[in-house]
Amino acid sequence: MSRRRIPPEKRLIQDIIITDIAEEGKGVGKAEDLVLFVDKAIPGDVVDVELTRKKKNFAEARIVQLKTDSPHRIKPFCDHFGVCGGCKWQHMEYPAQLTYKQNSVANALSRLGKVNTSHMEAILPAPETAYYRNKLEYTFSNKRWLTQVDDEQAATEMNALGFHVPGRFDKILDVDHCYLQQDPSNAIRNQLRAFALAEQISFYDLRQHEGALRNLIIRTASTGELMVIVVFAYADAETVQKTMAFLQEEFPQVTSLLYILNQKKNDTIFDQDIHLFAGRDHIFEEMEGLRFKIGAKSFYQTNSQQAYALYQITRDFAAFEGNERVYDLYTGAGTIANFIAGHVQEVIGVEYVPTAIEDAKINSAINGIANTKFFAGDMKDVLTPDFIAEHGKPDVVITDPPRAGMHADVVARLLEMEAGKIVYVSCNAATQARDLALLQEKYEVMRIRPVDMFPQTQHVENVVLLTLKG
Repeated sequence: MSRRRIPPEKRLIQDIIITDIAEEGKGVGKAEDLVLFVDKAIPGDVVDVELTRKKKNFAEARIVQLKTDSPHRIKPFCDHFGVCGGCKWQHMEYPAQLTYKQNSVANALSRLGKVNTSHMEAILPAPETAYYRNKLEYTFSNKRWLTQVDDEQAATEMNALGFHVPGRFDKILDVDHCYLQQDPSNAIRNQLRAFALAEQISFYDLRQHEGALRNLIIRTASTGELMVIVVFAYADAETVQKTMAFLQEEFPQVTSLLYILNQKKNDTIFDQDIHLFAGRDHIFEEMEGLRFKIGAKSFYQTNSQQAYALYQITRDFAAFEGNERVYDLYTGAGTIANFIAGHVQEVIGVEYVPTAIEDAKINSAINGIANTKFFAGDMKDVLTPDFIAEHGKPDVVITDPPRAGMHADVVARLLEMEAGKIVYVSCNAATQARDLALLQEKYEVMRIRPVDMFPQTQHVENVVLLTLKG
C-alpha cells in the first residue's frame, strides 16, 4: 500500500467499534465511509485509533486508547507479544480464534469460489495451543531491536538471537522465552547466546554481511529426537569447533548436531552443504507406526500432532476402498503418500523439489512400502497427457499446493483427467477458493473441514472433498 500524507487533524478517530477480523489478522472497523484495519484489535473492542496509512476507501491504524475490552480479549502470556512477529492472536481467547478462522474460510470459499458452505464441518481445534511447533529458526544479529525497556542497555549490548521484527529485515528481537517449541529449545538458544557473548564470537551483520554466527535451527520430533543446526557465515575452523563442542557437551540429548557455512546474501540452506558434527544427520518422526526420516533440508508439517489429524481427515474424505490409483500432487517428502499407501493400490507423488522426492523414496523404503512412485519437476510440466497415459488415470487426486495455490495449467489438467474424487488440502483459503471456482465446471464440493495447525495466529488449513459430477 502506498503512503498518503495524513493531516494531523485527521489522524485520530474516536470510538471505533471493531466488528470483524481481516485475513491478515487485524481488527476491522468503520468510520463513516472509511474501512479501518486496526493492528492488535479484536471484535468487540471499542477503540480510539490513529491512522498510519490511508487510501481512498480504507486505512490502516493503530490503537491509541482501548476504551472497551472485547469479551474475547485476554492477557497475552508471552512477554514479547506485540513486538515479535509471531503469535499475533495471543490477546484473543482460543474459542474465539477458532470462530474467526472458521468464518474466514467460509467467507473466502463463498465469496471468491461461489461455494455453498452451509454443510461446512466445524474446525478441528489444536489439542496444544503452545509449544506445538517442531521447527524454529532463529537469527543472530549485531543490531538488536530496542524496546523502551531495552534502551538503558543499548550502549552495552547490541547483539541479539531471536526473530526478525516485522517490516525490518535487519533488526532482530532478542528472545528470552518462546512459547512455540518445547524444551530444550529455549535453553539451547539462551545458552548458545551466552556462550557466544562470553567468547566474544561476532554476531552476523545483516547489512554488511559480516560476522561469524548467522542462524540457529532447532527441530524436535514426537519420538523425542532432537536436531540442532548452527549456521556460520565468516567463522574460522577454531570458532566452529569450540561452538559445536560447547553444544555437544551442554546438550548430550541432541540426536543430530549439524553445522552449515553460508556466506550467501540470503539465509536459505537448500543449496548449502550440511556438515555432521555429532550423532547422525537425521532424526525420525513417527505417525501411525510409520517412520519418517527428517534431515536438515526436509519438509515436514511444523505441527506434528495436528499434521496427523490433517492426514486422517484427508484419508477419511477420500474414503478409499483399497483398489484406487492415487495421484498425490505437491507431495513434499511423501508424507501423505506413504500415510495412505496401505489403503490403496498405488500412489504416484509429484513434487517440484528433487531433494524432497529423494526423501519421499527413502521414507517408502524405510517403511517397506512398495506401491509408491515419486517424480520431481514443475507440476504443470510433469502432469502431461503422456505422463497420465504412462502411469494410468487416477481414481483419486490429493493436492496440497503452496500458499499460491495451483497453476492454472494444473487445474486445467485436473479437469481433463476427470478423477472420481479430488481432496484439496490448502493453507490459504483464498487461493483454494479461486481454484475451486474453476474446478466446479466438472466437480461438486461435498465436504469442507478447516484444521487449526497454528494456534495464536490467523493461519488455518482447510480440507475440501470434490466429486466428479454425473
